[in-house]
Amino acid sequence: MASQTLATARAQHRPLFRYDGDGSLARIGLIYMASSVVMESEMWAMAAEGVSIHTTRIKLPKVTVEGIEQMMNAPQLEEAARLLGSAPIDVLCFGGTSASFLHGTAYDHALTEKLKLWAPGKKINTASTATLAALRAVRAGPIALATPYVDGVHQRAIRFLEENGHEVLRHRNLGIDKDTELAQVSLDEVYDLVRSVDHPDATAVFISCTNFRSAGALEAMETALGKPVISAIQASFWHCLTIAGVKGARPGFGNLMRDVTA
Repeated sequence: MASQTLATARAQHRPLFRYDGDGSLARIGLIYMASSVVMESEMWAMAAEGVSIHTTRIKLPKVTVEGIEQMMNAPQLEEAARLLGSAPIDVLCFGGTSASFLHGTAYDHALTEKLKLWAPGKKINTASTATLAALRAVRAGPIALATPYVDGVHQRAIRFLEENGHEVLRHRNLGIDKDTELAQVSLDEVYDLVRSVDHPDATAVFISCTNFRSAGALEAMETALGKPVISAIQASFWHCLTIAGVKGARPGFGNLMRDVTA
């Protein structure tokens, strides 16, 4: 009894510690492009206390069909997945949208199976799988599409969405092929791009690319358009939390996040 009293007294006089970013709720492992910077910062911005993000990077030569294929066929991908899978993470997320939809739905499914093999025992998520799950969650049908991609990659985004039942009623792309330049597009420009592609019959707007800013403007875009606006980064983070079974998002990042907001 005396020892319990002493322990209680010591606990009562213990100093207050600050939150240090520990992933006590969920640890998200992220495979991300070496030259990209947006997805990590937006995920941290959306993450509530108790959710942490841990990254392994792979090299993307150029944001073209050929450059993405080179990245996906390089041995670095397997090495990154195995390294990340060795950490005590709850979910492994492949943070490349175009890289996972490049050759359609079957290609994305095959990527998921490879990641399961390379990181056994981890829950697996890709940006493209997360996108489809997010569109289902907001009950989207026909959509509008905004991307920063070159034409060849943009057209594959349209094909992927339409083969999964989402007719793309209006779309626009910025034609950027350098990864570092994707992150330099301002939130004001993204906001204007999204408003320009909206269509009265579109049930949602999708913003593709995980090195393209949007999180800080999602709520403003939804208010302006009166419909869900889904970004690839937001969808990826939401889906990681969903399959981890935790409410680990801060408020203010779009209607999609309501069910996982802490």
